[in-house]
Amino acid sequence: GLSETDNPRSADVVVLNTCVVRQGSEDKATGLLGALKKAKDLDPSRRIAVMGCMVGPQSDELSRRFPQVDAWARPQEFEPVLQMAGEVVGVDPDGCIRELLPGDPKVATFMPIIHGCDKFCSFCIIPYRRGREVSRPVEELVRETELLVSRGVREVTLLGQNVDSYGHDLEPAHDLADLMYAINEVDGLDRIRFLTSHPSDMSEKIIRAVGELPKVCENINLPFQAGDDEVLDRMRRGYTRDEYLRKIDQVRSIIPDVAMVTDVIVGFSGESEEQFRQTLDILKEVRFDKVHSAAYSVRPGTIAARQHPDTVPVEEKKRRLAELNELQERICSEINTGLAGEEFDVLIDGHSKGKLQGRTRTDKLVYLDNSETLETRIGGFAKVRITGTTPWSLQGTVTAAEMPAAGDRLRVYPI
Repeated sequence: GLSETDNPRSADVVVLNTCVVRQGSEDKATGLLGALKKAKDLDPSRRIAVMGCMVGPQSDELSRRFPQVDAWARPQEFEPVLQMAGEVVGVDPDGCIRELLPGDPKVATFMPIIHGCDKFCSFCIIPYRRGREVSRPVEELVRETELLVSRGVREVTLLGQNVDSYGHDLEPAHDLADLMYAINEVDGLDRIRFLTSHPSDMSEKIIRAVGELPKVCENINLPFQAGDDEVLDRMRRGYTRDEYLRKIDQVRSIIPDVAMVTDVIVGFSGESEEQFRQTLDILKEVRFDKVHSAAYSVRPGTIAARQHPDTVPVEEKKRRLAELNELQERICSEINTGLAGEEFDVLIDGHSKGKLQGRTRTDKLVYLDNSETLETRIGGFAKVRITGTTPWSLQGTVTAAEMPAAGDRLRVYPI
């Protein structure tokens, strides 16, 4: 058989799982393939497989460029990798594996529910690599959730490039709200999250499900990408600035304590200083709990690469990104400072620098000051009073905690 190793250079089988959301990720993957070629030259019996978004429809071109690779697998295509591994150990994998689940799932784990994207935003390569949207059946996802819970998972994040579009292609059709209602009924599961959303597809039904279902966390990632209508139009985002802000108002009217997260691109083709200022104005008005920001870079093969010249100088992009991040750091600091003294339920998911850490329902990272033991409490909940804050995390004191107990899934113990 095969066993996992931490050293790729000593491995008989190397599987490289790739992401191409950003050019840097693809560049890193190609660099690793160059290093693996040297390793294979030393041992020609070594087998190498590449899977994920990098493969897409261009596997023939990649095969010519990287002849050292033995198997290529597109997104959600596992057979070539299994076949290659089976040849190494002399086993036919056909019929051996029914479902592919995380080998060692964490207490909080991701579960893909829809693959691909139909939006074709002008800056994005994903639709060309992952293809059109394909939803997984509700029954299959409920069964997978039950299996994950049986292996210690307490929180699942429903994952999709455009998660709000889930279910439109199923027969009969469903939507994300239907799925959340179904998964909310799984015994032993405590929390449900979802990402990433698209403003045009986040319906009132989905928003109300977040507000009504006890296991769905009050934490929504809703990218706006740019604050100016002309830039949004060139991005092919499908909404205006005012439409986005009205969606934010709708979310907050239904879920008053929601934590909003967003994605922003600065320096997109043709973005003027005034248009960039409108992006900053949205940050000031909405006051997001977290912002994922990036300077625009051209992706070959996208609509933007063909139709919109990259006109903003690199140094100007860096300046705008730094200004945006500085503003958001101040906003995060103000939001988190206001949480001092409050108590939250924290799901403990790991430890760092000798302290347990976990997350609130609104996805705030919390470090626990008074935890004497580490591993015994990972996977449990703690009631935590916030004693300190930074822009990016909280510190707190445990006032009550759960501990796994023999014969009982969890029991509450006061500290």
